[in-house]
Amino acid sequence: MTLYHRHIDGPLNRPVLVVVLDGWVDAGGGAAGAIAAAIGSARTELLATFDSEALIDQRARRPIARIVDGVHEQLTWPEIELLVSHDLAGNDICYLVGPEPDFLWRTFTASVTTLATELGVRMAVGLGAFPAPVPHTRPVRLAATVPPGSTDLLEQIGVVQGTIEVPSGIWGALEHGFAGVDIPSIGLWARVPHYVSGMPFPAASAALIDGLTQVADLSIDLTDLRTEADASLQQVNELIGRSSEHASLVRRLEHSVDTAEGNPFALGPIPTGDELADELERYLQSEQNLDAEDLTVVIGEDLDLGFDPDDLDLESLDPDGTRFDSGADGDIP
Repeated sequence: MTLYHRHIDGPLNRPVLVVVLDGWVDAGGGAAGAIAAAIGSARTELLATFDSEALIDQRARRPIARIVDGVHEQLTWPEIELLVSHDLAGNDICYLVGPEPDFLWRTFTASVTTLATELGVRMAVGLGAFPAPVPHTRPVRLAATVPPGSTDLLEQIGVVQGTIEVPSGIWGALEHGFAGVDIPSIGLWARVPHYVSGMPFPAASAALIDGLTQVADLSIDLTDLRTEADASLQQVNELIGRSSEHASLVRRLEHSVDTAEGNPFALGPIPTGDELADELERYLQSEQNLDAEDLTVVIGEDLDLGFDPDDLDLESLDPDGTRFDSGADGDIP
């Protein structure tokens, strides 16, 4: 049983398949921002669509109705699509985008791997982001996951040590599916400061594209994304700079990360939030009337990076809620 319909039959030249399907963890919109930047950097064509009627719960992901002056003109249904494009060097890239399937994960995985084999995919790369007790003042680091047959790819990104058990997104099934058809695959995961995970964090998106270009030998223009990242970091700096208590917390996170070695998940001992709870509460109360317009940055005519300060989860600077253990077992919230 196949779940896709091809719209382009022409051959591709050993494309890289990039996978970003909405529905699982994506802190700071890291993966969503990365795929949007990558797709926006070059012209794309629709190569294939998947059977949304079989795969998607329409009540969970309802179609969008377009109504003009009372006239219901159209419904836009959620779709899982495979797009094809090229990087700056002319390399073929395929992007699997849309909502994560609600049903038939095994069948969907088999269909994706069958299509990838037909297209001659040379590597599959999944993108994601998770909240971590790290400061925004340090470069975003990536962690990688691979199936057993692709362990050589870990050397380019970093080895995750220890045992971690978490609920899986569809990428976990796809990793093993690609391994079954001898297509190397790797998942790239950006660590996003947990106190900004509820707002767009373009620095994570830029880090993911950097990792993608490195591991898959691609060339993608990051100019606009880096501009967005710089502006977003400046906004966070300004807000946290209003409180000496929060500035102190960020410095402690900096120290914790700077003293950790190697493992992206092993962040070392992080101070508990109990000793700082009173100060945090007072600060949050003092900031509750902060005008969101003070934190709006507009670059050019189309780029608006304004955000509601409520999305900046300063209370989660208490690291207890997002602890990563460096021993044999790891806990990801």
